[in-house]
Amino acid sequence: MFVSPKPQPHVAIRKWADAEKPREKLLQHGAAILSDTELLAILLHTGHKNKSALDLAREVLQLAHHNLPELGRISVRKLQKLRGMGSAKAVTVIAAMELARRRQASPIHKKTVIRAGADAALFFKPILADHSFETFYVMFLNQANKVLNYRCISTGGMTSTIVDTRMIFREALEAQACKLLLCHNHPSGSLRPSQADIRITLKIKEQGQLFDIDVLDHIIVSETGYYSLVEEGVI
Repeated sequence: MFVSPKPQPHVAIRKWADAEKPREKLLQHGAAILSDTELLAILLHTGHKNKSALDLAREVLQLAHHNLPELGRISVRKLQKLRGMGSAKAVTVIAAMELARRRQASPIHKKTVIRAGADAALFFKPILADHSFETFYVMFLNQANKVLNYRCISTGGMTSTIVDTRMIFREALEAQACKLLLCHNHPSGSLRPSQADIRITLKIKEQGQLFDIDVLDHIIVSETGYYSLVEEGVI
């Protein structure tokens, strides 16, 4: 008669040999030697009852199909469906993924002059690539097209977002910007602008004339590439 083996008792990470503990491995050998699971376990700090932080980290990665870009798209709510993943742990994971996005984009930010739509798309795509909802950004530039600042103006649903033009021009005046460049993403992957996209662009251009601020372009980005309303002759 076959008897299934008894499950192995859970052993807390703190009781492991130092050479096997993720934090100690990082201290001794550097972060590069750690697996994705071990790095994530360090962020999670603790597990839950009969599962270690490593066990919980494995479940998080399974939820993302062991794909880090996919992990960057997972919401706090979805993470919290895992047993032992409270709001503090979920927020920590989301914050880490956002830092990774910004780090990926930071070398591009050093190229501070925007000469064409492709430059703007290269700037914004790392920031917006993982978003599963529409997000609207504005880039603020000086007369020489040098980037002074950029700001997320609004976030919305899967197909739209609401843009507060007053916020845009308040930020522009504070930055002493002479030019603006608009950018938002299309989570669906389609790059074609909607009528709402065109209307808000024309509205911002019209209001910009009152402040002697020029709107250079409106860029739409998705995983498949980018669309420039100027290059395509839409505005």
